[in-house]
Amino acid sequence: MSGNTVRLQAIRAVEAHVPPTIGWAGAEAPGEVFGENVFNKAVMQKRLPKSVFKSVMATIERGAALDPLVADAVASAMKDWALEKGATHYAHVFYPLTGLTAEKHDSFLEPVPDGSALAEFAGKTLIQGEPDASSFPSGGLRNTFEARGYTGWDVTSPAYVLENPSGNTLCIPTVFVSMTGEALDHKTPLLRSQQAMGAQAERVLRLFGHADPGHIVSFCGPEQEYFLVDRHFFLARPDLLNAGRTLFGAKPPKGQEFDDHYFGAIPERVLGFMMDTERELFKLGIPAKTRHNEVAPGQFEIAPMFERANVAADHQQLLMTTLKAVAKKHGMECLFHEKPFEGVNGSGKHVNFSLGNAELGSLLVPGDTPHENAQFLVFCAAVIRAVHRYAGLLRASVASATNDHRLGANEAPPAIISIFLGDQLADVFEQIAKGRATSSKSRGSMVIGVDTLPVLPTDPGDRNRTSPFAFTGNRFEFRAPGSLQTVAVPMVTINTIMAEALDHCATELETALAGGTDFDTAVQDLLTEIIATHGAVVFNGDGYSDKWQVEAAERGLPNLRTTLDALPELISEPAVELFEKYGVFSHREMHSRYEVGLEQYALTIGVEARLTLEVGSTSVLPAAVRHQTEAAVNLGALKSAGIDADTAPLAELTGTITALRTALDALRAALGAEPAETTLGQAEHARDELLPAMAAARAAADVLEGVVADDLWPLPTYQEMLFIL
Repeated sequence: MSGNTVRLQAIRAVEAHVPPTIGWAGAEAPGEVFGENVFNKAVMQKRLPKSVFKSVMATIERGAALDPLVADAVASAMKDWALEKGATHYAHVFYPLTGLTAEKHDSFLEPVPDGSALAEFAGKTLIQGEPDASSFPSGGLRNTFEARGYTGWDVTSPAYVLENPSGNTLCIPTVFVSMTGEALDHKTPLLRSQQAMGAQAERVLRLFGHADPGHIVSFCGPEQEYFLVDRHFFLARPDLLNAGRTLFGAKPPKGQEFDDHYFGAIPERVLGFMMDTERELFKLGIPAKTRHNEVAPGQFEIAPMFERANVAADHQQLLMTTLKAVAKKHGMECLFHEKPFEGVNGSGKHVNFSLGNAELGSLLVPGDTPHENAQFLVFCAAVIRAVHRYAGLLRASVASATNDHRLGANEAPPAIISIFLGDQLADVFEQIAKGRATSSKSRGSMVIGVDTLPVLPTDPGDRNRTSPFAFTGNRFEFRAPGSLQTVAVPMVTINTIMAEALDHCATELETALAGGTDFDTAVQDLLTEIIATHGAVVFNGDGYSDKWQVEAAERGLPNLRTTLDALPELISEPAVELFEKYGVFSHREMHSRYEVGLEQYALTIGVEARLTLEVGSTSVLPAAVRHQTEAAVNLGALKSAGIDADTAPLAELTGTITALRTALDALRAALGAEPAETTLGQAEHARDELLPAMAAARAAADVLEGVVADDLWPLPTYQEMLFIL
């Protein structure tokens, strides 16, 4: 059997694929199904007693303490609603330090003495669950033999029914903590950080005359990039199947250089998948808004509307689960790895951040004359201070072995954390630094020169895709998070550093006012101090340029290029003090995140190294040797016939095969080395020994892909995976 049999079978299967019939029709119109599987405000108002409903809404909307006495009424109503939706089980859904979603399912039915069964779901069951905590990463917070962990109902994130052809499940978002109350998840610190940031924001707002500013929360709008490949190709690539990225693969003759995929017409098969996905997302109350082709072939993007950060983080996890499930239904695999294809743009997850509430709206809206909008300027200045003081923490919040492949590769922002303000705001803050801002650049207009087209308004500044933290008109966009990671981690960091910055602003203003300074002067002094001290973080230029690397160093901005450079920021004294001060992480919890980060880094590269050795030894090398044998036989036949044959190609082929063997031997030796005693040592071994050996093996294998006969090459190629869909 020829080496490319699997590839040819996959291509034929792709060509023969018939997509499932989907579509919006009748009662399935988007507006009709949105939120139909969510135990949302409307459902609660209809099903809960008025007093219970008011109590629950006070917790959700105003941050009031949850009254445990309402739990039984909520549980009963939730159970009845879920049973009507066809649910047979309930699950406490939580988000452990794996970065994935976890859930434990229990049946509603409980036996009774007469031999029958009743559907039961009590308030105490709603409020608290007890999954096994021993097998989740804890970074030293728990011993492996200590199994007890608790889930706790998060009333601020709505329960929902997840549909399955075999039966539906009521899913209840929860926190996940140890027996000592320490966070074993990403939701608990997110809720803590949200509370801390809100309290400090409300202090600032009261100084601006808002007697009752209401409960301030952060909002998040994560844009999700992803790749699609046909599952026949996916299953024929052990590296994609197990590591999420290709560990071998030569650059195709045509890549993304024509920019012909970006915002292009969406392929019919992919559009069907997107429409099917959106229908499922709408049922779950996830406000999917935008869909389009991304830059790389086979790459796409979906973006939802803004939601409260906690709900957005839950929905983001659910969105990824839905994308994968629906992709399989359409005969495709959805890839979230930050760099699944070498030499092709990778995928990120841009986290759009703002803060505010329903009454005040976003506090990051500058208005037409931002120089006169003192409240906005203070909140914007707080962002500048936060990002400058804690740039290392922001970098650490997106650090992973997978994201290291993407950051700074002229497809994602550099590892240097800076802020882009745009021409209008940069000008306003420059005026403030010199004394006082007296003007703002106004919007312009664009005359296109076509009579049938109207004059179009233009913003007073452009955007900057090379900036890690960019102001985009009414929010800041953190562009460094990776496609694979939960948005909860960067949002915890953003909330906490904003709590510190807003605390500083409130304290400075309160002190100045107590000393007799008038409010306008106090605000001006505060803004001048912040931009003078922290203005170095503002950069409106090209983040990809070599000059910026030099200039950033001169400005004193950190350049933490890799995960192992960034993770120590988590246990630095200023970071531990920051998170302890605002009650987000204890000292032990901070160290646990550091240890988990190291462990995940080492484990990820370890899996990739073993895959490289396996695929290189059992697929790539045998194919190359067969080609070498055929070439040698052919050369011998030519010489026997008296034909002067060129031996250089065979010699070059043999040299490359030798290079591959050498690299695989080095990788085998590195994998067999005595493991380090510490997680840091294991991570350093992965970086210093495994990655270079993997790179050497890949370099030789990718050369071989370009010379080995196509009928012998066993792995689906980039050309096939990226362009046959």
